Order: sequence, then structure tokens, then C-alpha cells
Amino acid sequence: MEKCKLFMKKIILKFKDKELILNLRDTPTAALIYDALPFTSTVKKWGEEIYFETPVDVELENNARAVVEFGEIAFWNGGSAIAIGYGKTPVSKNNEIRLISPCNIWADSSFDKSYIEQIKENETVKIEKF
Repeated sequence: MEKCKLFMKKIILKFKDKELILNLRDTPTAALIYDALPFTSTVKKWGEEIYFETPVDVELENNARAVVEFGEIAFWNGGSAIAIGYGKTPVSKNNEIRLISPCNIWADSSFDKSYIEQIKENETVKIEKF
């Protein structure tokens, strides 16, 4: 029953002038991030990816992967960071969204690429329950 409740949970990322709602998946990573809320971080960029550190330490899950689909939200274990790929990164092949290493996929979001591209490096992001 508790897993079903988690699946329905959402969190919100509040940037300087943008907001992004994430729909949580039923994963250990999603549960740990949700339980750590709220927290604040600073946006970093790497190609067409934004990421920001979290106070969460999570093990790599069995289904972790480096190539993600547009709209999938990842957790980069190597940097304890939430990673949102929205296009090519320095390690992408062709037009794939490839993160630096395998990551846990723990949430999904619906957004336009042009919306995310406008988020600037070093912006503050507040992560809260929605």
C-alpha cells in the first residue's frame, strides 16, 4: 500500500523564474529523495544537462543506465546529484541523451526543451514536496 502512495507523489523544483513538477517512480531513490525534502541546491550545467547536488546518498540500482529518455529524471550516484538531461552531452553518441555514468531513474517530468535550456548555471533551486 505504501509503495502505491509513493508512486502518486510529486515534488516541485523551483528555479529563479521556472518551476518543474516531477512525478515520482516507485524506486528506493525516489523514496530517499522525498524523505529528504525540502532542500536547496545550486544548478550546474554539462552540455544539455542540468544537475544539482542533494543531501542524499543512494546506492546504484540494478536498472541504472547512462542513456535516458527525454523527460526522465536521473540520480547521479557519483555526485549525489539530481540530473536532468534534455539533449546532447559531451559523451553523447548521435542524438542520444547520455549521462556521464549509469544513474538511477527515479522520476518523470513533462517539459519543453526550450523551457529547460533557459535555466542558468549557478541559479538556486529549491526542491519541495508538491
